[in-house]
Amino acid sequence: MKPGFKYAVIHRHRMKYPIVQMCRMLKVSRSGYYKYVKQMQHPAKDLELAEKIRAKQESSRRTYGYRRIKLWLDSEGIVKNPKTILRIMHKYDLLSEIRRRRKWVQMGWQVHKYQNLLNREFNATHPNQK
Repeated sequence: MKPGFKYAVIHRHRMKYPIVQMCRMLKVSRSGYYKYVKQMQHPAKDLELAEKIRAKQESSRRTYGYRRIKLWLDSEGIVKNPKTILRIMHKYDLLSEIRRRRKWVQMGWQVHKYQNLLNREFNATHPNQK
């Protein structure tokens, strides 16, 4: 289980139980819990950039990866490291969807070719003759 989830449980039950005992029981550090609480008080610094990326992803039908987003941000005048953009896209689940290629099928191509035995002569004098 991730520590962030454990810290959220501790934060939810902090009024009922002592924080020290919950940290010991869940095997997480007390300082880590307080760091988690401190981060909760401050808004995410990359939230504004994530919203811009989200808007661009919606307009591109989630086909832009971090490389195209980097080029788009550069054209907008926002200079960021590609690794920063990739981290933000991971964090806010903004990664591009991988499009699978369709299997190519030729419509006019026939698998079986048979000889033309009837040669357009469909009339028979007796049943089961042709």
